[in-house]
Amino acid sequence: MACAHGLGEDLVREGCFSIDPASVVFGRGALAELGDHAAGLRRVMLVTDRALVRHGHVDVAVRSLRARGIDVVVFDEVSIEPTDASFTAASEAARGGGFDGYVSLGGGSAIDTAKAAALYATYPAPLETYVNAPLGLGRPVPGPLPRHIACPSTCGTGSECTGIAVFDWVSRHAKTGIASRALRPSLALVDPTLTASLPASVVAASGFDVLCHAIESTTARPFTSRARPSPATARPMSQGRNPWSDLGSQEALRIAAAHLVRAVTDASDTEAREALSWAALLAGIAFGNAGVHLPHAMSYAVSANARDFKMPGYPDAPLVPHGVAVVVNAPSVFRATAAACPERHLAAAAALGVDVRGASPGDAGHLLCDALTALMRATGVPVGLSTLGFTAADLPHLAPLALAQRRLVDNAPFAVTPDHMREMFQGALDA
Repeated sequence: MACAHGLGEDLVREGCFSIDPASVVFGRGALAELGDHAAGLRRVMLVTDRALVRHGHVDVAVRSLRARGIDVVVFDEVSIEPTDASFTAASEAARGGGFDGYVSLGGGSAIDTAKAAALYATYPAPLETYVNAPLGLGRPVPGPLPRHIACPSTCGTGSECTGIAVFDWVSRHAKTGIASRALRPSLALVDPTLTASLPASVVAASGFDVLCHAIESTTARPFTSRARPSPATARPMSQGRNPWSDLGSQEALRIAAAHLVRAVTDASDTEAREALSWAALLAGIAFGNAGVHLPHAMSYAVSANARDFKMPGYPDAPLVPHGVAVVVNAPSVFRATAAACPERHLAAAAALGVDVRGASPGDAGHLLCDALTALMRATGVPVGLSTLGFTAADLPHLAPLALAQRRLVDNAPFAVTPDHMREMFQGALDA
């Protein structure tokens, strides 16, 4: 499937890419510095979940903020894999609270919930207003948002440096999100010691999210395949792979591949978990600039239609963790996308430890697929959609839901048809 993102004769091809650098503080003990970085704020809403409260991390954050005279209100009702209802609950809690800043402490769920709370409290509107089209109206964020300091406690989502907030729209059986540069946190405060308490399964799911962010960013359609926007300021946030995003994605892939199994299998391996946290940040910067594509588009359909599958280490309820929902589709996708840019798929396979000497372009997809699958087995992550309870009868429903994620689907390295999407889901099922 060669790249088919053609441009009409009357369209001028894109020749520029934008760089939206994130502001970052990274290192052990960074959470205790929170109050210093929040100086100038008067009253903040701290968005977190109850597990972080139990582990004592919230106490560290609150003490640091209050030491600088900042009033703190803790909202600890974040849902693992947020829903429309949980986004709305957080937004209602934020509205009327008099907050001039937000702190998120937790995984991507907490960070995304804080983004939504800040948005809807600042510019009240029905939920669908800012949600990506075609599921929502896709209207732009009207203006700037209050300061938001994001403190990730997992090593995977990269949400601390992206302008994306994702949720399950339960009544529509779809996962979708809001995307805007205005949602990017003002500061990413990354303390890798927070990952020490994570169960192995959470580290595995998070780690595969890192790998997929990196591979998808470096195999996305090139930024030059787009039409030049008019005005220039309309250049999309997910603009396609470019020299800046390649720096982050390729280094993130190298680091994550070298440390993932260690980080999962040995909770005392602080070096591995710190390295995975750094890789997550690099991959977040990369995909926040280039965008991801088909494994993530397909994951939204999978996550929103979970049945009885339960992942150890997560709440005792049917749930497909985000990283699992992504990587379970990834081998099938990369077999399909390899023909569009085989050299990049071979480079990704090499980063995962495959000896690609003598490999032909036609080998690229299979080598990358096999390497990913081997890592999934080594870390106890389910392989294949069937292990999550899906059957062939689900494919006609899953494919349209994935195709509706136009921001992601249009970032793939070839033009995706409904037949392509069904084939990739079939490949993920057969795995």
